Amino acid sequence: MGLSTQLRNTGRFLVFTLSVLTLVALVSGTWWYFTSRYVQPEKPPAGRPALSFDSPDDLYFSAVLRMRYEDLLESAGSDDTAVSFVIEPGETASDIARRLEEENLVTDADLFKTYVRFHKLDVNLEAGEHTLRQTMTMEDIAHELLYAQLREAQITIVPGWRIEQIAEMLASETAINAEEFLLIARTGVFNYSFLAERPAASSLEGYLVADTYRIPVTADATSLIERLLETFGQRVTLDMRRAAEAQGLSLHEMVTLASIVEREVLLDEERAIVSSVYYNRLATLLPEADGYLRADPTFQYARGYDPSSGKWWGGFVVDDVKTLDDPYNTFLYSGLPPGPICSPSLASLEAVAHPADTDYLYFYAKGDGSHAFAMTFEEHLQNQAIYGGE
Repeated sequence: MGLSTQLRNTGRFLVFTLSVLTLVALVSGTWWYFTSRYVQPEKPPAGRPALSFDSPDDLYFSAVLRMRYEDLLESAGSDDTAVSFVIEPGETASDIARRLEEENLVTDADLFKTYVRFHKLDVNLEAGEHTLRQTMTMEDIAHELLYAQLREAQITIVPGWRIEQIAEMLASETAINAEEFLLIARTGVFNYSFLAERPAASSLEGYLVADTYRIPVTADATSLIERLLETFGQRVTLDMRRAAEAQGLSLHEMVTLASIVEREVLLDEERAIVSSVYYNRLATLLPEADGYLRADPTFQYARGYDPSSGKWWGGFVVDDVKTLDDPYNTFLYSGLPPGPICSPSLASLEAVAHPADTDYLYFYAKGDGSHAFAMTFEEHLQNQAIYGGE
């Protein structure tokens, strides 16, 4: 083997070795960066600290902590009541120590600040809500402040509510402004594929999933609506959508019909039957079917808030339905209304995706939450007579 060949091989070997070492250094550096940046510090070891000669500051801090170690173990008071202490984003260790002393949670702000600076905890005091007690020592409080609790509120969206009712609940139970919520729910732009079928300029009525949620107290209208829409995307499965398509409904039409079923039905076992009634009315294939849903809740939705009853879903007499010319009034307009009238439950959505197989065209409330069903208008009149109708 010639000298030039040996030199080339040696050069290749050196290049390979340097490449491997560079890769190892890069991986090690990356690992060190992320672990040192994101791993929460552990609680400092108990006991009187030893003098530290790592720096002049550390020597001074450790000397102070050794001399005043007993003070670190004292509590500020005897009241064991839990109190909320909130660290705001951007607050310094000095700010926090001063407020702790002002609120009688530590006896000496300077000593507390010295403790957290020596143990390198000052940059890790976490913004958010913390639960503290006067009976806690400075060491305990310093450790507690490393882990913030997420301040949350619990809200419940009831199935059958329209967006105005959701807005009213949010205004009373959270810091979310009702008008802002309604404006975003009616005009906001959200990038979810299941919203694509909605008519232009329609609101998010029907797509804000009814359920109980825990949300940050700092949540705004947009972030909450995003949460509700994400829940819709998770709950309304592809199988449900395909089942509705097999019934001849788009996703938007499925949600619309489910919202009507929601307002009509109290008993889960009746949802699929009531769903079948509306399918039969829309089909116009059965005797007496003419394509009109004639659903009471659609008139109530079109009418809106009823001042006489102080309700969104107040009662009405039969002649009222003839006086309101609105596309949502299914007594005057055939087919489905332009969109949902409330937030339907998952059970109502399932009932529309999988309706019962019936020839019913009518149902009448018995007064106990259930309904009597009929295939003809004559049978319907008989049910009215039996259960109190005129």
